[in-house]
Amino acid sequence: MQPQIVLLKEGTDTSQGKPQLVSNINACQSIVDAVRTTLGPRGMDKLIVDSQGKATISNDGATIMKLLEIIHPAAKTLVDIAKSQDAEVGDGTTSVVLLAGEFLKQVKPFVEEGVHPRVIIKAIRKALQLCMEKISEISVQIVKQSKEEQRSLLEKCAATAMSSKLIHQQKDFFSKIVVDAVLSLDELLPLNMIGIKKVTGGSLEESQLISGVAFKKTFSYAGFEMAPKSYDKCKIALLNIELELKAERDNAEIRVDNVKEYQKVVDAEWQILYNKLAKIHESGANVVLSKLPIGDVATQYFADRDIFCAGRVPEEDLKRTMKACGGAVMTTANDINAKVLGLCEHFEERQVGGERFNLFQGCPNAKTSTLILRGGAEQFLEETERSLHDAIMIVRRTIKHDSVVAGGGAIEMELSKLLRDYSRTIAGKEQLLIAAIAKGLEVIPRQLCDNAGFDATNILNKLRQKHAQGGQWFGVDITKEDISDNFEQCVWEPSIIKINALTAAAEAACMVLSVDETIKSPKAGEPPMAGGGPMGMGRGMGRPM
Repeated sequence: MQPQIVLLKEGTDTSQGKPQLVSNINACQSIVDAVRTTLGPRGMDKLIVDSQGKATISNDGATIMKLLEIIHPAAKTLVDIAKSQDAEVGDGTTSVVLLAGEFLKQVKPFVEEGVHPRVIIKAIRKALQLCMEKISEISVQIVKQSKEEQRSLLEKCAATAMSSKLIHQQKDFFSKIVVDAVLSLDELLPLNMIGIKKVTGGSLEESQLISGVAFKKTFSYAGFEMAPKSYDKCKIALLNIELELKAERDNAEIRVDNVKEYQKVVDAEWQILYNKLAKIHESGANVVLSKLPIGDVATQYFADRDIFCAGRVPEEDLKRTMKACGGAVMTTANDINAKVLGLCEHFEERQVGGERFNLFQGCPNAKTSTLILRGGAEQFLEETERSLHDAIMIVRRTIKHDSVVAGGGAIEMELSKLLRDYSRTIAGKEQLLIAAIAKGLEVIPRQLCDNAGFDATNILNKLRQKHAQGGQWFGVDITKEDISDNFEQCVWEPSIIKINALTAAAEAACMVLSVDETIKSPKAGEPPMAGGGPMGMGRGMGRPM
């Protein structure tokens, strides 16, 4: 009798071999089913309630995946690719998860029949390489033409990105806003220079783009209402100092024998404050923004001298103001001169819905803009913000990589046809595998049809026929319940989305396939046996069961 060898800690869960691989693939399938119905213009939304009871309504694949809190180790790779797609291109998060899941689903029968995973992985890599070559070959370069043409192109891309979202009724309105916002940025197109502020109430059409900075009116003290609310050609002082009397919390002890001396102490405090205020006033600023609070005395002082002030401005807003109007954030009142003041053509405070906003417009080197979104419900506004984020990312990408392909499942069908033709020219196991991947690519048009309630088989057959005849841009047309040339229909997507989506999906599929064993250590603090105690006795002090 050989003694049993104990290698791993008790309670460690190991599973290996083919069943392990198949169970991983099944786990990925169930994730795909969670986001499958959100694809496309007719996609449904998901309502997710998290552990704190906060409800989120979303159509964005990545948002849903983040909120699902998935613990299955293999299925987490799908969440990661959705996040990476979101960070890299911003849109196409649902497609990436669908593709990865579908690749796995198509090769599952081969795994069960005992094809070695390495062979499958090699085939996926080969297919991916072919797809990349094909995309770069047929994608349409947009020559840097006149401003108007580039604009209309960007608007079409933004509209395609928004067509699957909640706000697709207003996509023409929003695509203009998004393109304006992105074009107002500088060369590097930094995202955080587009501020998005949400104000509940009103209709979506009342949303506006402010070329400059806008932020909510901050908490204010007495005397604030006397300050003027609009200026032309104003100078802005950005501070990081509090302008109020502070209760001295130091453990210094002052012995005072008569009232006069006490008065001196108090006067000294006031004097410090007044010196600061006088310096700020002398610098010639008309608008004072500070990250720290501005007290009532200071507010009154500024109001008397026709200076507008706002304290407790959020840091990011202060930074954006600095970027827009120039100037620098000062941490002392001593050295304020014209160099460190920001400039702006027009400043005003305006009522938007129930909130008041401070608007800075006509900034000289404005490389920043602010979207003020209006809308009924709070969840709706959040979802609108996420959709606009996707569209903004798409427009940025299109400016940088200026080639587009047709959306609506057209490019996937074309790649699928290419792989199917290629698979017939090779011998060996790879022939079956590449054909399977070609079938996997059809998931996108099929899902578009399913979500819109069309007969998927029928439409896919028409598409296969068209692509075989050489109509390379034919895809699903949701509005006509048929197929159409999506390039003419202006359903365009930057080719970088597709390249990124396919690469990420293929990598995720390869990763899941290359795992053949999972070793899971027991969680710390969990007793290894059901009973609890060292002997598995349970029931407290060793009493008989």
